[in-house]
Amino acid sequence: MRGGAVTAAGERLVQVLVADDSPLFREMLVGVIGAESGYRVVGVAGDGEEAARLTRALRPDVVTMDLQMPEADGFAGIARIMAETPTPILVLTSVPAPAVTFKALSLGALDILEKPPPGTDLSDYGQTLRTRLRLLAGVKVIRHPRGLRSAGSAGGEAVGRADLIAIGASLGGPRALATLLRGLPGGFPAPVVVVQHIADGFTEGLATWLDSESDLEVRVARDGDPLTAGVVLLAPTGSHMLVGKGRVRLSSGPPVGGFRPSVTPLFRSAAESFGVRACGVLLTGMGRDGADGLRVLKQSGGYALAQDEATSAVFGMARAAIEEGSVDRVLPLDDISPALLELTR
Repeated sequence: MRGGAVTAAGERLVQVLVADDSPLFREMLVGVIGAESGYRVVGVAGDGEEAARLTRALRPDVVTMDLQMPEADGFAGIARIMAETPTPILVLTSVPAPAVTFKALSLGALDILEKPPPGTDLSDYGQTLRTRLRLLAGVKVIRHPRGLRSAGSAGGEAVGRADLIAIGASLGGPRALATLLRGLPGGFPAPVVVVQHIADGFTEGLATWLDSESDLEVRVARDGDPLTAGVVLLAPTGSHMLVGKGRVRLSSGPPVGGFRPSVTPLFRSAAESFGVRACGVLLTGMGRDGADGLRVLKQSGGYALAQDEATSAVFGMARAAIEEGSVDRVLPLDDISPALLELTR
C-alpha cells in the first residue's frame, strides 16, 4: 500500500515504478534505485499503457517515465495515471531542451531529470535520482487541478497599479505558470519576472514551451535585460535574478535557502526598486523559498498573491507566506491572471 512500507531500520521505503522501453535502461535504473535500502522498484513497464495499468495495481509512491516509447508513449501514460491513479511522476529524458518535454508537466508530471549520458558516474547520478524520488514520493498530487476551487481569501481587493509582476514557483510550477500566462494578453502592460526551481539544463526548454503556450514573449533573462511590458523573463540556471533601474541583474551570490536562483532575492529587489508598484506571486512549490521575500515586498507596500491549496500540486511555499501573514489574497490558479489584470489596469 502506497506510503505504508518501511525498511528494517524504520525508514520509510520509497516504492518506484520504472517505465521505459529499453530493457537495458530499465535494468540500469533498477540497480541504481535499489542501491540504497530505502528504495525498491516494485515494477517495470515498457510503455505508457502498461505504466498506467501497473500504477493502478501496484500503487507505487512515484513513477519514473520515459516519453518516447512505442505503442502508448509517456504522454499517454502520464495522462492516464493522473486521471485514474494520481501519482507523483518524474520524467526521465535524454533530450532536456525541447519544449515538447514540458508537455509532460502540463499533463501532470511533477519534475524532469535528464537521463545519464554515456560515461556518467552512476553513483553520483543515482544519489541525485534517489534524492529526487524521495522528495516527490512525499508529494500529494491532485486529479483535476483546473476544476478545483476554494473560497480561501486573505485580504481585500487589489488597490493601486502594479508596474512589475514577480513570480516564484517550484514543484508543479511549469504547469501553473503556463495556466497563468495563458490568461494574460499579449499587450499585458507590465513586465513579468519569474524564478522557477527546475533541474539544470531545462530552463531554456521551459522558456520555449511557455512562449509557445501564451501570447506573451517568454525567454531566459540575460544580465542587463530591460524590463519590458508584456515580456516574461525567467531566471537562468545558477544565477539569482534581481530587478532595479528598469533592468534585470544576474547575481552569482551564494544560494539562499539552498537555492540559486532563489525567489526571495527577486522579491526583495522588487520591494526595494518598485515598492508599492510591485506585485509578488507565490505559486505551487515545496519548502518556503520566497516567503521571507514576499514579507519584505508586502511591508514595502507592494501587493502579494498566493495560489491556494486546492489547485497547488505542492502547498508549501505559498503556505509558508500565508502563515506569516504576508499575503493579501489567496486565489485558485485560474483566478490569478484576472487578479493581475485588475492590478495593472
